[in-house]
Amino acid sequence: MEPSNMYFLVVNGKPEGPFSIEQLKQRKIKPGDFLKTAAMDDYKEAHEIAELRELLGFSREALVLQYFGSFDQRLMASALDWFFVSGVCIIIVFIVTLFVSDKATRLVMVFSLFGIIPLVKFIYHIIMESSAKQATYGKQILKIKVCDMQGFRISPVHAAGRNLAKLLSVLTFFIGYLFSFFNKQQQCLHDMVAGTLVVKDRLF
Repeated sequence: MEPSNMYFLVVNGKPEGPFSIEQLKQRKIKPGDFLKTAAMDDYKEAHEIAELRELLGFSREALVLQYFGSFDQRLMASALDWFFVSGVCIIIVFIVTLFVSDKATRLVMVFSLFGIIPLVKFIYHIIMESSAKQATYGKQILKIKVCDMQGFRISPVHAAGRNLAKLLSVLTFFIGYLFSFFNKQQQCLHDMVAGTLVVKDRLF
């Protein structure tokens, strides 16, 4: 596999480079060294970058997680996400109803929002929480994100399981959400079931 990027390397607190993969090998970089390409938003440790793990033989190390999303941050993020998703769905349905003359059909479309909004929000959470950002727009605003127990990005299947597990937190009369007050990692019931964490972004 040919290297696709040139990397900037942090040396003594200052960025140097760019370097090719071969040059990085010659410098004998370590898994904990920080690097980035011009296309990356921020520096990452070498073991976090798939290309470097493959070409330099690094294993992926678990991140040291110290800062977790608090109940109030998660609640505010959830409220923002409900607002965003509901707003988009309502606007779309409103525009569509403008082209529908039958009042009964309009009424059915309006009431269908009670089913459409939760479904769209479920899909939205899966897509966003398994994305590179690891967070919905609400979580991004609050600077928190979802990860697995080792601090890594979760897959779409894992994200789907996490969001299905939220039914347990709801069916316990929302007591499942209060579990976050009683454990060090501030996990809700659905996080415990799915094996996920909500952490403060960039504070590992």
